[in-house]
Amino acid sequence: MYEDSVLPLRLDDLDRKIIARLMENGRESFAGLGHQIGLSTAATKRRVDRLRAEGVIRRFTAEIEPAALGWTIEAFVELYCEGRVPPDRMADMARTIPEVSAAYTVTGEADGILMVRAADAAHFEKVLGVIRNHPGVSRTRSAVVLSHL
Repeated sequence: MYEDSVLPLRLDDLDRKIIARLMENGRESFAGLGHQIGLSTAATKRRVDRLRAEGVIRRFTAEIEPAALGWTIEAFVELYCEGRVPPDRMADMARTIPEVSAAYTVTGEADGILMVRAADAAHFEKVLGVIRNHPGVSRTRSAVVLSHL
């Protein structure tokens, strides 16, 4: 078996309720969360701590509205790499480019897909240049998002 494999954990209904509530509002207090699911504050904290220790909850983040930053262009960029570029190298590249909001390895012709946000076409073109000039990237193919369905 692969070292990075994660075996499914046994989660009960209260664990699932906690996860669902935290997905809606990661800043919910333990008291508020416990009140919503019928547990004491201390019991709720213990469960959240356990879910974090077991890797079910990886981190708490803020979801930012890209348009509030002026980044109104959204595009999918397919990566085509020279030879075999390991996924961790693609991930390292994605982490160094602030405009990349998500990165994936995929099946099919492309080696990976990046979700890119930019302020305008000129900004997107500059980001695309950075991606294309990254070692190991032989070419890209882009699709600009027109609307969310």
